[in-house]
Amino acid sequence: MYETPLTGLVLSGGGARAAYQVGVLRAIARLRREVLDPRERQRNPFGIIVGTSAGAINAAALACHADRFEATVEVLAKVWEGFRAEQVYRADSLGVIRSGAQWLTMLSLGWVIARWRKLRPRSLLDNEPLHGLLQRMVPVQRLPLVFARRQLHALAVTASSYTSGQHVTFFDAGTPLDPWLRSQRRAVRSSITHAHLLASSAIPFVFPAARIGNEQDAGWYGDGSMRQTAPLSPAIHLGAQRLLIIGAGRMHEPPSERTTSNGYPSLAQIAGHAMANIFLDALAVDVERMQRINRTLALLPDGVRQDTPLRPMESLVIAPSQRLDDIAARHLNCLPTPVRTLLRGVGVSSNAGDARGGSALASYLLFERPYTRELTALGEADVQARRDEVLQFFAWGRSTRAMPTATATTTAATGSALDLELP
Repeated sequence: MYETPLTGLVLSGGGARAAYQVGVLRAIARLRREVLDPRERQRNPFGIIVGTSAGAINAAALACHADRFEATVEVLAKVWEGFRAEQVYRADSLGVIRSGAQWLTMLSLGWVIARWRKLRPRSLLDNEPLHGLLQRMVPVQRLPLVFARRQLHALAVTASSYTSGQHVTFFDAGTPLDPWLRSQRRAVRSSITHAHLLASSAIPFVFPAARIGNEQDAGWYGDGSMRQTAPLSPAIHLGAQRLLIIGAGRMHEPPSERTTSNGYPSLAQIAGHAMANIFLDALAVDVERMQRINRTLALLPDGVRQDTPLRPMESLVIAPSQRLDDIAARHLNCLPTPVRTLLRGVGVSSNAGDARGGSALASYLLFERPYTRELTALGEADVQARRDEVLQFFAWGRSTRAMPTATATTTAATGSALDLELP
């Protein structure tokens, strides 16, 4: 069984930044061991798990082993702490030449090469190795079992359709749940497969799109963080009563910590800025919308509040306390030489003090153990620093069978409420 009230876990996107999420989850699992007895710990703390991009892979791995939460988190942590880039994409010279070099060549020589050799490169990097990793890391065939045992209520992953232009949430559940439809976004009930995970994590331009569906309704999909206007919406539609939201970047960047430069921005800097817009901004906006709705509902008389379809949503947001761009800048030399050379061609510099250095772009691609270990450790430290908030949110140490009456200090309500074996 999963814990009650029904808690939704929301894992945002961010490529290699998703290592931070695993550190947060590891620290939460450790807290459970400290304050709950073994029988209580048999219940899955997250009845609903929602993920986007790399967060979708973490989400699916947790969902497939929802009946062994703590052990699964520890295995995930070991995978992320031991990561090498070649486990995710081709990092050898031949692989980089066949993908990234061709792509950059197209940018420079354009139609001449295209007409002569019919060159059609699909992406900057080839993520074929990720297929094998998913086979070992995410046994999707176990999902019907955990649903049947009521260890999981629902799993959802999101992707963006290049074919239709819509933002699509694919979900599966142990009980009948109706799909939803909103402007430019819809939900589709489907058995979650590795193709859904590859699509959700296909960073635009960096990784190739993935094909989902049968011959009649197949389409090409890319990263689910694109056009994601309401990242918290799926968890609420699926029935979550409270939300734990783990971000992949700081929710608010102090302006004083920004390094400025008068030079023209490099292609890498522009790409990093675009990545932040895709992966980080929508979550921050949705959380702020959440807070406004909660404050508004709190001002309404009880009778009026009961007549509205909106409801307050308790939530806890945990996001990095440090800039992940700066951490990435310290580890750029860990990237394989062919990948480092390719990124240097678009303006990624190893100079941490260079505002145009493109470390933001690299922070999404740095699937290398020194970087992912530091992010994992940061996630653990951030939870430890907020230990009391976490315990209050889950009501651990008290009965977990009733909704706590007190609202956590990080409580917010989501604007989405406007819509009603491992290696």
